[in-house]
Amino acid sequence: QVQLVESGGGLVQAGGSLRLSCAASGSIFSINAMGWYRQAPGKQRELVAAITSGGSTNYADSVKGRFTISRDNAKNTVDLQLNSLKPEDTAVYYCAASSVVAGTPNRIFQYDYWGQGTQVTVSS
Repeated sequence: QVQLVESGGGLVQAGGSLRLSCAASGSIFSINAMGWYRQAPGKQRELVAAITSGGSTNYADSVKGRFTISRDNAKNTVDLQLNSLKPEDTAVYYCAASSVVAGTPNRIFQYDYWGQGTQVTVSS
């Protein structure tokens, strides 16, 4: 089992920045990729960004150029830097971990473990 704990959400004005962090513990040897998903009220959970243990990344088109995912394999953490935030970025953000070894997983079913989520609210 892998446990994921997110931190860093909050309320910010449009144009502002936040940094989300996720700490992994447990059977982390089984993990390759880690990602951030988000879910807004009434919408499906969607991939925001993902990163493999080798550093390959994948971003949703809506966040490219604004968000940056990074990973510290030694500390078993993955961070998401959110810049130039927009009201439409408001959602619960979830950290996720995947044991998929080929490519950068971008489908929900490819992720085996999930954090509890952290709320990001962007005011206009």
